[in-house]
Amino acid sequence: MKKFALPLTLFLGLISTAYAFDGDAEAGKAKSATCAACHGMDGNSPTDLYPKIAGQHAGYLFKQLKEFQLGGKTGGKEGRNNALMAPMVAALSEQDMKDLAAFYASQTMKEGSTPEDVIAKGEKLFRGGDIERGIAACIACHGPRGVGHSLAGFPKISFQHAAYTKAQLEAFRSGARANDMNGMMRDIAKKLTDEDIEVLSKYVGGLH
Repeated sequence: MKKFALPLTLFLGLISTAYAFDGDAEAGKAKSATCAACHGMDGNSPTDLYPKIAGQHAGYLFKQLKEFQLGGKTGGKEGRNNALMAPMVAALSEQDMKDLAAFYASQTMKEGSTPEDVIAKGEKLFRGGDIERGIAACIACHGPRGVGHSLAGFPKISFQHAAYTKAQLEAFRSGARANDMNGMMRDIAKKLTDEDIEVLSKYVGGLH
């Protein structure tokens, strides 16, 4: 067992090295001034209209920035279409985006809270899904604490503003947002009811 464990540890270390993110957090901080109006100085958005991006995985943030830019260039035919973000990222270089992603990833997301009345149903859906309706458990990709997985590309969703999470689930359900990996989120969201979305959005807001 010990002989197996050592090679596995080395292998996982090599994977981490191979996927090392080369953004410069200090450079990103200097470039983040225009982002602060919506996302806050440290990535903790003061309003639930915009997402908290502090502590989000750098690779995920970089991917979203690139896709906002692509969405602007293609008129929404490709990437992620967002009228507000498109002009903000239009002139960013790839290194700019890596630096910004590194900066916000280095920050700490402020904790949120979960209303008592959604805990039971929220936990059931998050941890177990709904087999009868073909809804996969959120925990499968986002983990038991909702922190996601950086190498797999799954974002942190715990502590996120409930209103923002709700808006994204609705966008995936309608197809308005279509930049999810292999259509996974669209496939799940289209099976969610309005109540499901409301409950899950509030539940993950305070998920520890």
